[in-house]
Amino acid sequence: MTPTHLPGRVAIPALPEQTRTPPPGGLEPFNAAPPHGVRATLLTCLHSTRWAERVADHRPYPDIDALLAACDEAAYDLTPAELSHALAAEALPFLPEDVYSAAHTALSAAYAAYEAKFGHGFIICLDGLSHTESLDHVLAGIRSRLANDPEEERVVAAEELRRLAKGRLVSHLA
Repeated sequence: MTPTHLPGRVAIPALPEQTRTPPPGGLEPFNAAPPHGVRATLLTCLHSTRWAERVADHRPYPDIDALLAACDEAAYDLTPAELSHALAAEALPFLPEDVYSAAHTALSAAYAAYEAKFGHGFIICLDGLSHTESLDHVLAGIRSRLANDPEEERVVAAEELRRLAKGRLVSHLA
């Protein structure tokens, strides 16, 4: 669920629409897997024990849309401390190796400014983008989000974290 209106200057650069194709064999392997295995997989999608437990404990899911809706619901319930912990576990977005050095310099400076202002690393979902579009998307996102105040950015970062978690889960199921 992407918010339709957020306060202030919040910016989440638009991504191409993605279709949710059911995993091969449906959700039966996910629904039938042992709880500890499902929780371990979910923790690779979003580093929050409570989130992983909630999603795993509400199995079985009838379809991918129900699973992803449960992922969103569990993520919306993260406390500020849980959100901070999950954000701290995130790595910088992957960018192609052939990105020229001036872009790396600009990106490094933007990452440092972002982390200094907000106290956690910059995260952004790049699902559906080609490698050639990734750098521009990251630079546009970080520059616009640096204009947010900390509370506005917490909302945006939480939304990006939810998008990342759902994309990772869909990849694991595929």
